[in-house]
Amino acid sequence: MQRDGVFIHPTAIVEQPNTAIGEDTRIWHWVHVMAGAQIGARCSIGQGCFIGKVRIGDGCRIQNHVSLYDGVTLDDDVFLGPSCVFTNVTYPRAHVPRKDAYAKTRVERGVTIGANATIVCGVTLGSYAFVGAGAVVTRDVAAHALVVGTPAKRIGWACRCGETLPETLACQRCGDVYRETDGTLALIA
Repeated sequence: MQRDGVFIHPTAIVEQPNTAIGEDTRIWHWVHVMAGAQIGARCSIGQGCFIGKVRIGDGCRIQNHVSLYDGVTLDDDVFLGPSCVFTNVTYPRAHVPRKDAYAKTRVERGVTIGANATIVCGVTLGSYAFVGAGAVVTRDVAAHALVVGTPAKRIGWACRCGETLPETLACQRCGDVYRETDGTLALIA
């Protein structure tokens, strides 16, 4: 179904009320979007995704079988690899209601999260951070940090363009140059 520049596959479920979907967004096979979700413009939501009452910025690409639960916010230009998942309760129990205890998770602009990664609730992933496939993120990730493993640890830095930065912190692909100070990275040229 195509309306207002938005494509929603006939098998997708988009609940109302208060759901907003930006122009030129594509929602593919077997996606379930819960009422109240806010999805930006130019997004792609792949097959089999679950989208809770979350805010998704413009230009996000969400690959197949990703689950985004209430309490998650994606800023613009975020990439979520296939089957990555976000939690939203720190101490879940089936018999104990926790809807008032959702921990907020923020994914800042330009972050990439690899396939099958798990993001434990209550963390912030800084701008342009890169989470490797299968990583388990249990704490905040600095902007531009390249993290892998269980639990995820920083093994390097990533440029805005997605390339791993060499020791010189000068990107060989796009030419951006960074400076590291006290465990943070800043663009200088």
